[in-house]
Amino acid sequence: MFSFIFLNHPESFPIDESRIARIFEMISSSLDIPQHGILNIAFLSDYEIQVLNRDHRGIDSTTDVLSFHYFDDFSDLSADQVAGEIILSESRIVSQALEHGHSCERECEILIIHSILHILGYDHETDEEYDEMWTIESPLRMQL
Repeated sequence: MFSFIFLNHPESFPIDESRIARIFEMISSSLDIPQHGILNIAFLSDYEIQVLNRDHRGIDSTTDVLSFHYFDDFSDLSADQVAGEIILSESRIVSQALEHGHSCERECEILIIHSILHILGYDHETDEEYDEMWTIESPLRMQL
């Protein structure tokens, strides 16, 4: 199972790390994919995310979350190797939580689930990929 390290914490809302650990456990038990290593989680400004999005994806705009994976096969990783990064926009979490009528913490948890699935290789560029990813993501969200 992946472990996680928060590189920083949001200023606008609290993070219950035990709930994040539960997300990692839910994904690990739901998917039969070897998940070893560490995922770093960081909160950045919209500007910083826009720069990363432009430099790594060629999209010159901000987004709510970016995911980076450093390996295609996680089964050979040791528990102390960094497998990927989850970069979250604190301000987008706040605005999307208000828009969807739930807490900032829940919005953050939803984005972390989404991000981990991207790191594991799931995507939503096509309708078929979207359907496959949503089939996995939706039940995980319901468990929050």
